[in-house]
Amino acid sequence: MNPAQKIEYKRMKIEGVNIFYREAGPKDATPILLLHGFPSSSHMYRDLIVDLKEDFHLIAPDYPGFGNSDMPPMSEFDYSFDRLAEIIEKFVVAKKLGKFYLYMQDYGGPIGMRLATKHPEWIKGIIIQNANIYLEGVGEALANPIMPFWQNRNPETEAPLRGLLTLEGTKLQYQAGAGNLERLNPAAWEMDQLKLDRQGNTDIQLALLHDYKNNVPLFEVWQNFFRTTKPATLITWGKGDPFFVEAGAHAYLKDVPHAELHLLDSGHFALEECHEEIASHIFAFVKSSR
Repeated sequence: MNPAQKIEYKRMKIEGVNIFYREAGPKDATPILLLHGFPSSSHMYRDLIVDLKEDFHLIAPDYPGFGNSDMPPMSEFDYSFDRLAEIIEKFVVAKKLGKFYLYMQDYGGPIGMRLATKHPEWIKGIIIQNANIYLEGVGEALANPIMPFWQNRNPETEAPLRGLLTLEGTKLQYQAGAGNLERLNPAAWEMDQLKLDRQGNTDIQLALLHDYKNNVPLFEVWQNFFRTTKPATLITWGKGDPFFVEAGAHAYLKDVPHAELHLLDSGHFALEECHEEIASHIFAFVKSSR
């Protein structure tokens, strides 16, 4: 095997925080920055990296408090989307990626859009997979528990979100809306849960879930980015996702009508079932947008 095709597991210290990341592919190939969602980590990209590593330079970091990155205590680190984006921004600068394709899923959306709007010169194109920036994309399965929590955080409104952080809640996020449950690897939610169950991590995740409300006022800014910058855009969306529903995928076409949209027979974590299909769309998309 060509050494450039091997997957490497690395760490880089950014502002005193060790950031774990997966890297694969030729260093002179087209870069793709893979930003993960909640409650996962770069582990969610394990299969896609194998699919793409011969042709692309792939970089998938874990945010602080996620996966194998450091989990500094809340007294020492501000767990907000602004702060996570700052860390990933400095990570990208340190990696000297130049221009790259940005892959965003779930939390990768608000983190990635902060990078894109601040540094549009970095972006060769955007790949969106169940990453929402439209109110119509918020499903009742998410809105019902989180809206009261945003409006008035207290033990009563917090309880449903704590339930989301249990093994049952994590498993539900993978299984709800899936096309074929037999294609889901239990290791995915089991790995996520191992990290969620670390002492102090529940408070970290609740802080981020509460801070998510600060993304909503930025939706218009991010929508305007697509309208004015018109980046090459690929949307691959698990249409059964009850959290970020299919309407959120179609909404992008209002602002970036040239976007390529593929609806997949899957749910929120579509890569678990459809990584080969998504990889094929990425190959064709990059080829057509170069």
